[in-house]
Amino acid sequence: MFSVLSSLLCISSALAVNPITVSGNAFYNGSSDRFYIRGVDYQPGGSSLLQDPLADADSCKRDIKYFKELGINTIRVYTVDNKADHDECMNALEEAGIYLILDVNTPHQSLNRYNESTLKLSYNSGYLQHVFATIDAFKNYNNTFGFFAANEVINSENNTIAAPYIKAVVRDMKSYIKAQCNRTFPVGYSAADVASSRWQQMQYLNCGNSSERIDMFGMNDYSWCGDASSYTISGWSTNVHNYANYSIPLFLSEYGCNIVRPRTFPEISSLYGEDMCEVYSGGLVYEYTNESNNYGLVDISSNGTVTTLTDFDNFKKALSSNPAPSGIDGAENKSPSECPAYQSGVWDVQPNATVPEMPAYARRYLSDGAGTPLGMNGTDTQNGSWFDVSSAASEDSSSAAPSTTASSSSSDDNSAASSATATSTSSRSSSSSSHSTSSSATTSKHSKNIAPSKPGVGMTFVIAVLAYFY
Repeated sequence: MFSVLSSLLCISSALAVNPITVSGNAFYNGSSDRFYIRGVDYQPGGSSLLQDPLADADSCKRDIKYFKELGINTIRVYTVDNKADHDECMNALEEAGIYLILDVNTPHQSLNRYNESTLKLSYNSGYLQHVFATIDAFKNYNNTFGFFAANEVINSENNTIAAPYIKAVVRDMKSYIKAQCNRTFPVGYSAADVASSRWQQMQYLNCGNSSERIDMFGMNDYSWCGDASSYTISGWSTNVHNYANYSIPLFLSEYGCNIVRPRTFPEISSLYGEDMCEVYSGGLVYEYTNESNNYGLVDISSNGTVTTLTDFDNFKKALSSNPAPSGIDGAENKSPSECPAYQSGVWDVQPNATVPEMPAYARRYLSDGAGTPLGMNGTDTQNGSWFDVSSAASEDSSSAAPSTTASSSSSDDNSAASSATATSTSSRSSSSSSHSTSSSATTSKHSKNIAPSKPGVGMTFVIAVLAYFY
């Protein structure tokens, strides 16, 4: 019996993974060697079928078999249900030596980049409750690699004004992790394939106060298209040169142009070779399941049967032929970036732009925790949150109440509003591969594009609720 138990313990120990850490511009997982991401983006069903792939243990375990065949060590998931049970899938992924990079948003709880007003409305306590509850749901897994605060919120030159709000979410997540988690997690941003402002995004999110700076930068880049392209033609050589002094880990959060099909992934030889390994820490191919946009490595039938495609075989071969580098080449501690200069029409953010303060109601989460997760069925928070409205009304009532009776009445109303919120509010942030809402990109790779929400609805909501209190 002792022999059997000892063997099981040894197997368990061998399969367990160490948490990912960041030092300078490199990732580590307990080894003295740098850790390189070799992974895929994983959101079966795409945006047309909003579901949590990590909550379906049977499907998760089915797909892990193919992850292992590919030889990957990381997956990225764009949307999860933060009230679901993820233990079985996450434990199976850990046993397979696979980490998770998780976007904390859903299609209905995310920053709305339409304009300054919608950004302000969508950055609220209800949204942050969802974000923090999602962190809670994954903070106890060793193989939770880290979190993306947002994905492709800035996807053109006319919405760079969203940058301070992205930075606010990063700050809030880092504050929550420090207050409520037993270990640190890298918090990052996944940027759209928009060359005109990419460098400014990289600089801005890595400048200023350390509490507001990202810990990793993911870049969605589809510039290398087929065997006719190359390290230089794709522009990747220019990127390596330009980003050589970036002080935090940089990786491809999406890659794999499909203009030329089937994909043969010639870029992998540069990504994990001498061309790029000192500056980049690997990447994630878009994407595991084949959706209407034809980026998939496998087809999954309606009855759950998996059929590998030619892209699967080609990706597997490319990874096998180009193993992850060993050692610490390129790993350095460098200075954070300088904040980029304002450039009208290209980067509409002043270097000293004020980062929005955390909403007053949300600050209690840092000490009390996020509370009960509300999952995917909570109220859309892009047009404001009951938490903030009821909190503001309560403050106004207590400061201006003419009598004890009036104050008491207002307090009762606020309690009812808070109670309603606690049972109905949830959040959603964008996901590059599978959702495309006002906070995610509307590039051609997405299987579903949703027009951004327009301003006005949220303000009507606020006025109506304030009228209720008065």
